[in-house]
Amino acid sequence: MNRKLVILLSAVYVIFMAILAFYYRNMDESFKSTVAIGGIVCGAIPLLLALFTRLQFNLPIVFSYLIFLVGSQYLGSIRGWYGLGWWDTFLHFISGGILAFAGIALYERLIHRNAGHEISPWFVFWFTLSFAALGGVLWEIYEFSADQFFNMTLQGGGNKDTMIDLISNTAGGLAIAIWSAIKIKGRKRKT
Repeated sequence: MNRKLVILLSAVYVIFMAILAFYYRNMDESFKSTVAIGGIVCGAIPLLLALFTRLQFNLPIVFSYLIFLVGSQYLGSIRGWYGLGWWDTFLHFISGGILAFAGIALYERLIHRNAGHEISPWFVFWFTLSFAALGGVLWEIYEFSADQFFNMTLQGGGNKDTMIDLISNTAGGLAIAIWSAIKIKGRKRKT
């Protein structure tokens, strides 16, 4: 069921972005067309993973990833919501949370099932927070590199923009890291 839902949701997003890419290409709006093509690529990632691997999907992560793509690519870039000022900061906060949930999913796949009772909630907290913060740092490296090598303006506000993005991303990761540590501590008390 999860695999079929991932395929359906991802396919809908890819088709939506493909329609937008053709529409904006015909309207001679190259920036919006390029964003839509990027949306096709980003939306195809879970689709291809669902079709060609045997991964078991964490639906909340895939669903939130696709919502994030709609927020950043369609609403942010194509519809111009980044001009609101706070939209980019909000999306960085959300992405920090998504990355933290991905860190939790990765952690749960990497540990031995019986080891879960022995692992400190502090370890889970720091692992989750670090995973989210690293994702934010890698994103800012991408933005900086794109600006330097391709004359883009992803870091419109320079250092201030970068720092606000990193703080927002880390705050989103921190919220989920605190939640996960409390959840694990609660589980330990029950056993």
